[in-house]
Amino acid sequence: MQKPVVNVMVKAARAAGNVLLRSMHKLDAINVIEKDRLDFASDVDEAAEKTIVKELRRAYPEYAILAEEGGAQGSSRSVFVIDPLDGTSNYLRGFPHWCVSIALVEGGEAQHGVIFDPLRNELFTASRGSGAVLNDRRIRVSERKDLAGAMLGTGFAPRERERTPAQLECIRELLRDAEDIRRTGSAALDLAYVACGRIDAYFEAGVKPWDIAAGLLMVREAGGRVCDFRGSGTGPLDARGIATRPLIAGNLKITDVLQKTIVQSGYAAAFK
Repeated sequence: MQKPVVNVMVKAARAAGNVLLRSMHKLDAINVIEKDRLDFASDVDEAAEKTIVKELRRAYPEYAILAEEGGAQGSSRSVFVIDPLDGTSNYLRGFPHWCVSIALVEGGEAQHGVIFDPLRNELFTASRGSGAVLNDRRIRVSERKDLAGAMLGTGFAPRERERTPAQLECIRELLRDAEDIRRTGSAALDLAYVACGRIDAYFEAGVKPWDIAAGLLMVREAGGRVCDFRGSGTGPLDARGIATRPLIAGNLKITDVLQKTIVQSGYAAAFK
């Protein structure tokens, strides 16, 4: 059975999903702002986030919040890390691949995570030490041992464009063996898809805590590994660790091969 806090997080994610679904058919009327170069937000992101915060605070008013739109709110060892709409650019274009992501982080470590895809009605949940679940079915990372025939996921964050040549060289090396590389536009769903074996591994730089907090826990609880481009840990996921970090996720064997390829291609050296 899910823990009470996960039930609350699920309720909040589903409520936000309903907000997002209701606005899908009036995209032309949505007010869009450019927070940074090629980094967009909208009225819908804000409305979904307010819905999530309201539900969480009703049950846990003493917990702090770290949200993509509202930033850090309150002070507590327990922090809800929220991305109300991961894949905003997809959503605003009517591209059907986006989700809601919520994690409860304590001391910089995710303890519970929820990723909800309203369009497919797919609910991913995980609790530390209790495994990961997709719609009440336990999930596991893929068993692929190396890059041969692998399906990989990545992203091209706007804030990382100066490193694009190094990333493209890395992709060229990976495609010598991998079947293909997907760029979906949602880091949270990429990590959820690693957790359930839909893609074998994922790597990206420039992600923020709200993009990945729930997804990292999903991968670990599904039997996978998460590290940076040098093979080290990813650091705290609350406001203290708000800086962007390179990230690799997958099973133990493929992350090792992927990490070594990232280093050998020169991509890791682009991060000083």
